Amino acid sequence: MNGLHDPGHGERRRTAPGERAIVLAAETVVLPGHCGPGWVGVEGERIVATGIGRPPRPAEHELGAAVVVPGFVDLHVHGGGGAAYTTGDPAEARRALRFHRAHGTTTTLASLVTAGPAELRRAVDALAELVADGELAGVHLEGPWLAEARCGAHDPALLRDPDPAELDALLATGVVRMVTLAPERRGALDAIRRVAGAGALAAVGHTDAGYELVGSAIEAGVRVGTHLFNAMAPLHHREPGPAAALLGDPRVTVELVTDGLHVHPALWDLVLASAGPTRVAAVTDAMVAAGMPDGRYRLGGLDVRVREGVARLERRGSIAGSTATGDTLFRAIVAAAPDRRSGLVRAVAMTAGTPAATLGLDVGVLEPGRRADLVVLSPELTVREVWRGGAPV
Repeated sequence: MNGLHDPGHGERRRTAPGERAIVLAAETVVLPGHCGPGWVGVEGERIVATGIGRPPRPAEHELGAAVVVPGFVDLHVHGGGGAAYTTGDPAEARRALRFHRAHGTTTTLASLVTAGPAELRRAVDALAELVADGELAGVHLEGPWLAEARCGAHDPALLRDPDPAELDALLATGVVRMVTLAPERRGALDAIRRVAGAGALAAVGHTDAGYELVGSAIEAGVRVGTHLFNAMAPLHHREPGPAAALLGDPRVTVELVTDGLHVHPALWDLVLASAGPTRVAAVTDAMVAAGMPDGRYRLGGLDVRVREGVARLERRGSIAGSTATGDTLFRAIVAAAPDRRSGLVRAVAMTAGTPAATLGLDVGVLEPGRRADLVVLSPELTVREVWRGGAPV
């Protein structure tokens, strides 16, 4: 193994003959069961070894006071950097992808918003090449099968009941990785079964459904709660609602927009106490205005105004996604934790480990055998370097 071994986890994988692993060492590396001085050995696209303390030979990348964590995994993002995934323009989608990658997100779903059947299919087809190339982990259909009463920043005129033929055709592309539905829509439980049967993730969101119906949706195959608390019936002591059903089932991963606006940080603690960080995925829900100045933007076919970094629909005033990035979510989670070490461990789980596991991907954890996606952060937790597939990007 070219002198590299893993004292914390045992030898997991040998480097290929004649090749040499690249070693990154830092004062803080977040590994399974360890947060402190450590190192990561990378060969090709894979992590081949990790260890605590100093590496067994001089590191090619001696990072000093940096913090090394897995690359962020975002289940829910509509765009950023002035570009969107929703327009049907592959070049624009690539710009959004590059923007978020520069902020540490090495794996992402491209989230689409409610649209008519033809427009929705065009948007899915436009992203197919990026999915096939491995640049995107898939497409997330957030709508159009949502509840009008909880439509949020979706066009209510385009909401509809799921049509089996339309849904099956979209799933047959092999591009769709997650679908958010409101279980109270006519035919929604059958649609959830179709989504799960196709190997995609079925999610509950933008719903007014009660506790029992959401429980039925989980039994039908729902495994994700879309931006928990947002655009769903609230918790009530006599009607627990969707949040209680989603939090109460160990099969479900719940998304949480940890930008400090969508959900009060006090509720983050409640969610983590209920579900634990291995079931909570931090998501940006970012739209085109992420990383951009205040002003007017579009989300799907709706006009959005951004003031002081907060995106709202111009006509209804509903929050219209966020302007967050993966690194801002990470910093917010650490800042809200009782101490820095526990915050780093929690943030890694929520921004990387949990969403990666939800998607069934071999990223999200710094351990041998995983794809070498990692982020080098400054001591202040700003992004210094991003590696994807074993190479800086």
